[in-house]
Amino acid sequence: MSELIEKIGIGKNFFLIAGNCVVEDEATSFETARYLEELCRKLDLPLIYKSSYRKANRTSGNSFVSIGDEAAIDIMAKIKRDLSLPILTDIHEIADLKVVDNFDVLQIPAFLCRQTELIRAAAGTGKWVNIKKGQFMAPENMEEAVSKGSEINNRKFMITERGTTFGYNNLVVDFRSLMIMKSFGYPIVYDATHSVQRPSGLGTSSGGNREFIYPLTRAAAAVGIDGLFVETHPEPARAKSDAACQLPLGEMENLLETILKIRKA
Repeated sequence: MSELIEKIGIGKNFFLIAGNCVVEDEATSFETARYLEELCRKLDLPLIYKSSYRKANRTSGNSFVSIGDEAAIDIMAKIKRDLSLPILTDIHEIADLKVVDNFDVLQIPAFLCRQTELIRAAAGTGKWVNIKKGQFMAPENMEEAVSKGSEINNRKFMITERGTTFGYNNLVVDFRSLMIMKSFGYPIVYDATHSVQRPSGLGTSSGGNREFIYPLTRAAAAVGIDGLFVETHPEPARAKSDAACQLPLGEMENLLETILKIRKA
């Protein structure tokens, strides 16, 4: 696992962050993780398995949040142990650092990318930290967000582009942002699935335009990203979070092969 994490960085191996949006049950998590592990081994692609043990930011107070922190974290710990995969999960407050101490990459959600003490506390763990660019943030401003903690843990930060608010219930990706943020000297990741999200677009939940995942991801690969972030599910229609924009698990191979061909070209 440590060997996989060491492959992250500018000029190093292209890598994948992928998994279910949120832990729903052990069977779904393991089906996804096993498929991704086998696929990435076949493609010689470093994989970081991603899932949220709790969704703290939901459109409606009635939306699914978690199967329970302890149960979800236990499932992710089993994936780490049984499949030898590094694990990424969100943190929402400093207290979360204690419950995810065994995991490898800490993710600062987009809506929390300005939370100074949270970023510094995450950096203080010595782990890699992935900061999602806020939908409300100019790419130039993300340099200050990362600098809050980068000197604490030897610049072990990555920045993920996930689209910018464009009117109500819509996001747009400005591909200039990838180049602007890459100039800061950190690995840049493109979020293929949240970038096509329609925040709160269904009234009580978020919608999405899954058909744009392929063309936008191809464009991001052509610009020159260091890593790709994808939320995927065996049956997106029954997913308990982001059902409209998660990629069907069976389509991951085609997407990755396409992106790797573009990078090679």
